[in-house]
Amino acid sequence: MENKRKQKCLRKAAGEVWLDPTLSEWPENDHRIFCGNLGNEVSDEVLANSFRKYSTFQKAKVVRDKRTGKSKGFGFLSFRTVDDYVRAMKEMDGKYVGSRPCLLYTSDAADDSLRVDLGGRRIIKKKKKKKKK
Repeated sequence: MENKRKQKCLRKAAGEVWLDPTLSEWPENDHRIFCGNLGNEVSDEVLANSFRKYSTFQKAKVVRDKRTGKSKGFGFLSFRTVDDYVRAMKEMDGKYVGSRPCLLYTSDAADDSLRVDLGGRRIIKKKKKKKKK
């Protein structure tokens, strides 16, 4: 029997520190994908069903607004092996999940060894428009 121990994950932002129990829900030593451009109709189950064909798929989570319960338009996927992680990145990028094509990115920017080339797509921050007075 596997001993599942809850890890304490401290978060820091805006000068505050808090305990985040949601990080302990994810499997250890997994390979995670950020899945963007999800519609509001996509649930954890719908997202998981789209990726169950990969044998080492472990978990799918759609991020939702705590107050309204609506999807924030993105989620995360977890895979046990690098092989399925890379296959999923290449095969599922741009495929429809719900009513929109999903956009897949590596979720850990620090892990350059697992970067998958998807045509050189990068996340570009938009410049803020200056307000006219």
